[in-house]
Amino acid sequence: MTAWTSQIKDYSFLVTGSAGFIGYHVARALLAAGAAVVGLDNYSDYYDPALKRDRDRELRQFPGFTSITADLSDLAALEELFRTHAPQKICHLAAQAGVRYSLINPFSYQKANLEGFLNLLELAKRLPVERFVYASSSSVYGGLTELPFSEAQRVDTPISLYAATKRADELMAHAYTHLFSLPTVGLRYFTVYGPWGRPDMAMWLFTAAMLAGKPIKVFNFGRMRRDFTYIDDIVQGTLAALMVPGLASYEIFNLGNNHAEELTRVIALLEQELGVEAQKELLPIQPGDVPATFADIRRAREKLGFHPSTPITAGIPRFIKWYREYHGLPASSAD
Repeated sequence: MTAWTSQIKDYSFLVTGSAGFIGYHVARALLAAGAAVVGLDNYSDYYDPALKRDRDRELRQFPGFTSITADLSDLAALEELFRTHAPQKICHLAAQAGVRYSLINPFSYQKANLEGFLNLLELAKRLPVERFVYASSSSVYGGLTELPFSEAQRVDTPISLYAATKRADELMAHAYTHLFSLPTVGLRYFTVYGPWGRPDMAMWLFTAAMLAGKPIKVFNFGRMRRDFTYIDDIVQGTLAALMVPGLASYEIFNLGNNHAEELTRVIALLEQELGVEAQKELLPIQPGDVPATFADIRRAREKLGFHPSTPITAGIPRFIKWYREYHGLPASSAD
């Protein structure tokens, strides 16, 4: 329990992407603390919208939740939302995600991650809001090889359009902070996983394929390392970014587990938990991918009190337990 936890109930929040993975969990935590939350989502078909509808259904059980279906690029709809609800703080988690998808559908990134972001910045300036927190990404570190990745490093060499749009968001936020004194906080998330996760990410893809007896695609011939970060730790860091007093008017933080995990170890833990041996299809690294991510979280520790506490040995079993329950599958013998 922190000093600011009890103050959450005194605020109204806009959470964009509330039917998405991180957005759902952040909105749920705010609602559980007694806040009023307006959730915005467009239920895009990048992955099955039914999962997003199920997340939204969970949030609707809270009396403080208002669900709105709209697109970030629809400025008129956003203006109506701000007129009606006047949120005091924004947690902007909606975006077109995915590094590889940005190679084949680039304009969806322009629409959501650039135009949509600018719309929200402009409305946050007009209201104005007390703090604008937004999701950036570890992908902004691009082709850098010096690990761990630190916020002090230059990030001018994105190697995917997705990464370029996330870096552009950070720069647009800087301009609005400088010009209009809009307090902004960018969060560079590192490979988030856990219950209600995304079907396009490795943890879900591997689990689904292994249970179906299908091969899993293991890129860079298995020589990948990722800073897998459990959703509960990400939520705590995000709430702190929304609530901690005394932040500078422009901030960027890494939110990661501060540990680069070998992908082969993650697969071994999934095999152990599922009781299935993975059929591995070893493939070269894909365009836009980086071989390793590893977050330096010293700034987040110091200024947000961020202390991730969930190793993959605890997080993976929790994800698998949820996955089985959600899909109506029998529990493992370990449950």
